[in-house]
Amino acid sequence: MRDGLDAETVWSRTGLPGKSYETPVDSYAVGCKWPVALSIPVDEQWRPGFYLLIMSFEHEGRIYEREHFAVIKRAPEADPAPTALVLTTSTMLAYNDWGGANHYRGLGDDPWEDVPSPLSAIQRPVARGMLRQPEDAPRSSNPSTPGPGYIPRHPAYEYAHVHGFSRHYADAFWATYERHFVRWAEQHGYELDYLTQHDLHEDQAVLDRYACAVVVGHDEYWTGEMRDTAEGYVERGGHLARFGGNFLWQVRLEDNGNTQACYRTPQEDPLTPTEPSRVTTAWDSPVVGRPAATTFGLTGLGGCYNRYGTAAPRSSGGFTVYRPRHWAFTDTDLNYGDIFGAAPINVAAFELDGVDFTFRKGMPEPTGVDGAPESLEIIAMTPATLGEEDKWDGAVPLGAPVGEFLDALDAIYGDDLPERFKGECYGSGMVATFTKGAGEVFTAGSTEWVNGLRLSDPFTEQITHNVLRRFTS
Repeated sequence: MRDGLDAETVWSRTGLPGKSYETPVDSYAVGCKWPVALSIPVDEQWRPGFYLLIMSFEHEGRIYEREHFAVIKRAPEADPAPTALVLTTSTMLAYNDWGGANHYRGLGDDPWEDVPSPLSAIQRPVARGMLRQPEDAPRSSNPSTPGPGYIPRHPAYEYAHVHGFSRHYADAFWATYERHFVRWAEQHGYELDYLTQHDLHEDQAVLDRYACAVVVGHDEYWTGEMRDTAEGYVERGGHLARFGGNFLWQVRLEDNGNTQACYRTPQEDPLTPTEPSRVTTAWDSPVVGRPAATTFGLTGLGGCYNRYGTAAPRSSGGFTVYRPRHWAFTDTDLNYGDIFGAAPINVAAFELDGVDFTFRKGMPEPTGVDGAPESLEIIAMTPATLGEEDKWDGAVPLGAPVGEFLDALDAIYGDDLPERFKGECYGSGMVATFTKGAGEVFTAGSTEWVNGLRLSDPFTEQITHNVLRRFTS
């Protein structure tokens, strides 16, 4: 089934024989190693898009149904669409806990201790909820504004526990993020081609036939090769629109591209002594030496959480405008100091990106100490924190305690902690633009930008139109 504004079933079969196979206990790291049981022929009439593979069977009067996905790309000899949507497959792999573990948790004997797996296998199912979910399933950002005496809640985690979804169903990929952008784009007549981040990893020229490349949602993990492709594309005159946030970690593809590696702590990565530039830790780490802001203008270390648990739970949830004359605000009627996309819409929430900055004449200016491009213009901002503060002495569960972030900084920087991280653990989410070579980049540094599209916020919609029309004209 091709998913989008109007779902289209293109192939269906019933009565197929089924067979079960053994699954390795560490399938999260090595894959399922199942033999091919069914091949589906791809008709050349199928349109480019994101296709859900929905499989079901009946057992003892109950129907069990799960899904996987396939990406149908346009034939190389055909004229491309103006815009390529790059699916965030690396972030999906980081959060996919099918088989018991992911890059965050699942290993170890103590259920209260989060021990991550440094390896994430590609050849396995996708965790329940990442590809399909009910329209009313909670998101990771909280739309309600609490009163005094607030005890933090994480509705998405509670929903997952009650309904048998992955804990991370709302943290990454199609059902929470890209799908909403695709439905909005198709509603407004934008034609898209579809790529995965793995396409960028394997082919540094894959974007060159497009006027614009778009990334949407939770976009946290990239390989160095993927970054090379994106940067080279912009240098040669491409336009990159990133309606997403939390750009933070380098990963590697190993085992002929079948396994994603992310150790996070440099001391644990076996390549640290021999190939430090490929070590799977934060891009801003001195070991890697490739600041995240040089690619997308912003970094996950410059912002992070908003309206998530105890992290700025009563913030506006929107972006405050600081450069209303910027081209991105054309025809929005937004003025200096206006806020767009505020709660309960929440376009600036969950996880965000920013850079180190100062104010001059009432407008934010990047300091450049974290690799921010010289041409970077910060056009809108919102406060963010680097984690949740524990005010309950461990009696209340937190999704992202600030102590974890401080431990990560210690592992990344050791005794050479940059001045910008000393003191309070505060940051900012930002909307920014910059030029690079012959091309241009727009970054809406928030995972939840799609909220403004799915909930029809007129300001977010007009800004998105302005970006796509400029970048594809």
